[in-house]
Amino acid sequence: MPHSLVESAAGVGFDCRQLTAYSEFRDAAALYTRVFEYTDRDYSLNPNLLSALARNGGSAVGAFTPEAELIGFAYGFAGRDAHGEDFHYSQAAAVDPAHQGRGVGHALKFAQRDVARRWGQQSMRWTFDPLIARNAHFNLSSLGAVGIAFEPDYYGRSDTDRLVVAWDLGETADPYRVAREARPPVLRRADWGMSIPTDTARWIALPAAVSPEERSSVRTAVGQALAQSLHDGLVLVAAVRVDEETAAYLAVPQERKP
Repeated sequence: MPHSLVESAAGVGFDCRQLTAYSEFRDAAALYTRVFEYTDRDYSLNPNLLSALARNGGSAVGAFTPEAELIGFAYGFAGRDAHGEDFHYSQAAAVDPAHQGRGVGHALKFAQRDVARRWGQQSMRWTFDPLIARNAHFNLSSLGAVGIAFEPDYYGRSDTDRLVVAWDLGETADPYRVAREARPPVLRRADWGMSIPTDTARWIALPAAVSPEERSSVRTAVGQALAQSLHDGLVLVAAVRVDEETAAYLAVPQERKP
């Protein structure tokens, strides 16, 4: 498979491409461990595994400075759900803290998209912590992914609830474009974890930034509201900040494929 080169926006000072050399896979594994501050070997990455994924339907892409310093990394693999639908599964992305907020994460996702397309994959899925509102905004409102499932304790450990999103890699128009532009009603701290209906949509309130002390109780309430909305046939298409304390998910009826 030929290398993928995705140029960054002018002036940002990095570009994204597939990793190919063992030293790059090793540096990517080290960056991943450092960014997420993992000390347990259970959470480490094997450079050989990354190489094998990249050669067999997966992705391993990096963001590099002009000096060839690796400042971001993302990897994924080919997946298939219980209904037989194929997709590219993006397992993780890590960006050096010194380079965060510069569009590196955005560029990595599009580099993965290019790789997935060349493997013939038409959609990408990944998960994230539904209580991290900034990630929700990036995934849903910025990238245009759609929340399709809520998975409690996704990694078999307590407090690893995840929201599963799907991202269409085709060139078709976004069926939720208008919905994503909707503005939320007035929501306050007292609404966290509540589902507020408005015509055909629902807003689910959550903290704009949850504290460790509040996380346990908020996690349960937000998770139940998300799970219920998805069970009712809705999908999540946006996440926006309401004020300094509160953010909100937008759930709307799913657009059926023709």
